[in-house]
Amino acid sequence: MSQSLQSARRSGALSESYLEVRDETLALARDLSDADATVQSMEDASPAKWHLAHTTWFFETFLLEPQLSGYKLFDPSYCYLFNSYYEQVGARHPRPRRGMLTRPSLEEVCTYREHVDGAMLRLLETESAKDILDLVELGLHHEQQHQELLLTDILHLFAQNPLRPAFHPPEPLPVESHGPAALSWQSYSAARTMIGHEGEGFAFDCEGPRHEAIIRPFKLASRPVLNSEWLDFMADGGYRTPTLWLSDGWAVANERDWEAPFYWEERDGAWQVMTLRGMQPVDPAAPVCHVSYFEADAFARWMDRRLPTEVEWEHAASRYKLQGNFADSGRLRPKPPVAGPGDGELLSLFGDVWEWTQSPYTAYPRFKASAGAVGEYNGKFMNGQYVLRGGSCATPGGHIRTTYRNFFQPDKRWQFSGLRLADDA
Repeated sequence: MSQSLQSARRSGALSESYLEVRDETLALARDLSDADATVQSMEDASPAKWHLAHTTWFFETFLLEPQLSGYKLFDPSYCYLFNSYYEQVGARHPRPRRGMLTRPSLEEVCTYREHVDGAMLRLLETESAKDILDLVELGLHHEQQHQELLLTDILHLFAQNPLRPAFHPPEPLPVESHGPAALSWQSYSAARTMIGHEGEGFAFDCEGPRHEAIIRPFKLASRPVLNSEWLDFMADGGYRTPTLWLSDGWAVANERDWEAPFYWEERDGAWQVMTLRGMQPVDPAAPVCHVSYFEADAFARWMDRRLPTEVEWEHAASRYKLQGNFADSGRLRPKPPVAGPGDGELLSLFGDVWEWTQSPYTAYPRFKASAGAVGEYNGKFMNGQYVLRGGSCATPGGHIRTTYRNFFQPDKRWQFSGLRLADDA
């Protein structure tokens, strides 16, 4: 979002900020057919139509129904169809069967969005709007999360189609005049540091409370791991060497026949990768993408290094600007990191690929989930997952923060996930 809702309220642009986010979601789905938007390619993914409806249901359920006098539900059955995991709201359609919802149609879902948006604009013009700004902002950031998921889920869907359709028109990779960015190391001394969010500006509840953390001397790689380095890992038998892998990772890798990152295909002796712009040659100079925590950890062991903790990552990233290759660039794939004039600078910290950390996704000290159904948003998922940092080429610009904690199970690969190496100093 271009500005916070508090500042938008003061400038009289609150409705514009709301519509800016809502319109961007529609823009992502503009070229999808009803079939494209209905099919569910796996249990972890959701149809684009469901993303469009669920984000609308969020505003209807948590804002319009309790706050706008006289508001009538667009369709009472939608609460069952488009609730995700909010137990306190009621029963819901099973997640693995979202792709069976051939009705309502994509057109009807868009009509639903128009209905809710009209009512939301009326609500935002009322005097009581000042009391619900935090919940409106949560809804908009929630929608931005689903914008990213819409992209990752469409990529997975199109990758199952033997035609390998492109979400956006294919574009050849530009010929770079420079080679891969050289790998260097930035050293950090032992310190007591503060991590987590506090103060003004939006953050999800799991990003706080801000608290003190102790770090030991460590080193962080100047850039993410590149495809060229991953190819070396593959050529050296990285996927066939059990001593590099965690036990669960080795079991999963063998069960699923992993031999390369997700979406990679070997054709005529060369590796290609399915992208949102269709099949493309693997770019050796770009960050490796679509690898699981298990693969990232195995690669780090192969390099005789490790993954950073999220405390180390945030401590190092705290002095850098929030700029990078996000979805707004239109590239929709990782970009080769380019060294700037600064010596020892960390490249591509934000955007391009989410970076796995070795930190499990758990609560910060003194964390307390919010009251009511919105308290189910993050806290209930704090087990069995690992933290990723920095955003990706599918993350909306302006959505990321240095304190932002993404999280997934260690075997997941369909997200734009990569890694940056760390080591003890």
